[in-house]
Amino acid sequence: MTNLRCVACVVAIFLASAQQMSRSYSLQSAEGLRLLNVAAVPDTLDGKSGLRIATSPAAAQSLATPGGSPIEQMALIDGLTFGNGTIEAEVAGVPDTTVFKDARGFVGIAFRVQPDMKTYDAFYLRPTNGRADDQLRRNHSAQYISHPAWTWSRLRTETPGQYESYVDLVPNTWTKLRIEVHGTLGRLYVHDQAQPVLIVSDLKTGPTTKGGVALWIDVGTQAHFRNLVVTPPNDQRR
Repeated sequence: MTNLRCVACVVAIFLASAQQMSRSYSLQSAEGLRLLNVAAVPDTLDGKSGLRIATSPAAAQSLATPGGSPIEQMALIDGLTFGNGTIEAEVAGVPDTTVFKDARGFVGIAFRVQPDMKTYDAFYLRPTNGRADDQLRRNHSAQYISHPAWTWSRLRTETPGQYESYVDLVPNTWTKLRIEVHGTLGRLYVHDQAQPVLIVSDLKTGPTTKGGVALWIDVGTQAHFRNLVVTPPNDQRR
């Protein structure tokens, strides 16, 4: 009996330790992803392999229908639950004008995604805004949202400038993202910069919500993702 208890203790310690470790996803295929209104295929950009994600044909047809409602577009990582910690990834985005003529190429990461796949927080980039000649458009390069209630348009209307900021971006170019989440505090880092480009002190999902992590795009986007790493709070490497 004593030996069995010792074995049980060792197993419990091992499982607890495993839960504290970072989880890495190279994103070389769509295996292990739950796709919502997107298609995902392995692809190479600038000599680096990853996953290309774009609006699925069925979703594109729906978006083209006059009066069609907005849809969520994401690839959820199966078996991953996230509340607090750090999410890192390399992303690239470029407009897909075949889906939407005024596309900007929105690409980012959604977190605390709920089972309905409609409720979540997200940080994302607008790559074509980073070097625009219009300064106001530059100021909208990085964005926080919390669907379904807190869309970018509502946040911009009710609290102009608070949930978006400038960052230098180039379309269709690998860009490093780092998202730090602690309760209601979220920070977005880009390009390995020491300072965040965007700080959100009131994440709308609240201080204790947990959910999934997803590769996120918006309408009219061809995006690439690679090297996703999710780290719990007590295993920070920064």
